Amino acid sequence: MSRDRGSASIEAAVGVPAFLLFIALIIGAGRVAIAHQAVEAAAAEAARSATIERTRADAAHAAQSAATATLANQQLRCLTTQIVVDTTAFTVPVGTPASVTATVTCVVDLADVSVPGLPGSLTISATVSSPLDTYRGR
Repeated sequence: MSRDRGSASIEAAVGVPAFLLFIALIIGAGRVAIAHQAVEAAAAEAARSATIERTRADAAHAAQSAATATLANQQLRCLTTQIVVDTTAFTVPVGTPASVTATVTCVVDLADVSVPGLPGSLTISATVSSPLDTYRGR
């Protein structure tokens, strides 16, 4: 019986940090998953918003605004954000199928999730295409 003395303290000393590391990994994975979803939603909204406009300049502006607003609504704080919209589809003649492509890249800060092996930041990117109405004037 005396050999078992203090074993609970040792188990706690080993088990508690392992449990906390496990919880931190779950939090980190959740934040990465949420960031992926938010960036994907921002790219989809940017592409969709661009296809509604009539000119390339208006489409680019609408896409930038939509992506920025979507990231803000999703409460995703990016260290840096890059929004690239390919509006060359507006130069295609009416009657020819074309689509607008939006790419949103966000560098997410993960420094506050202090997990060994998890980088301090992670770059997440999503590209979405949305078709232009084939017979609408451009």
